[in-house]
Amino acid sequence: MKQIEVVAAIICKEGTYLAAQRGHGEFEGLWEFPGGKIEPGESSEEALIREIKEELNIYIHVDQWMCTTNYDYKSFHLTMHCYLCSIIAGKLELREHKSAKWLDTNWLNKVEWLPADKEVIQILLHL
Repeated sequence: MKQIEVVAAIICKEGTYLAAQRGHGEFEGLWEFPGGKIEPGESSEEALIREIKEELNIYIHVDQWMCTTNYDYKSFHLTMHCYLCSIIAGKLELREHKSAKWLDTNWLNKVEWLPADKEVIQILLHL
C-alpha cells in the first residue's frame, strides 16, 4: 500500500480552531486541518510553515507537536503529524480550500471531517 506522510496545522485563535473544507479531489467537501506533504530536506515544522503560506497566505508559528495519527484509506496509508500553531502575520486567503471556519469545541463535531482528522478532534475535545 502507498505510504503518504503529511503535517497538519491545528491553528488556534481565541479558543477556536481553523477547519478548512477541501475544494477538489477525491475528498472534496470534507473538512480537514490544513497542511500538506513534507518535501525532501524539510523538517516537519518547515513543511508546515511553507504549506500554510501556500494554501492560506498566512504566517504561522509552530507552537508544539500535538499528536501523530495513522489512517488506512482505500488506496494509501496516511501518517499525519499534527502541531498546535498560532498565526503571526497575514490575512487568511483561501487558495486551495472552498471554505474555512473557526470552530470552538462545541462545534468541532458539527462538520464532516476527513477520517484521519477525526482522531485529532477527539484529542482537542479532551484538552
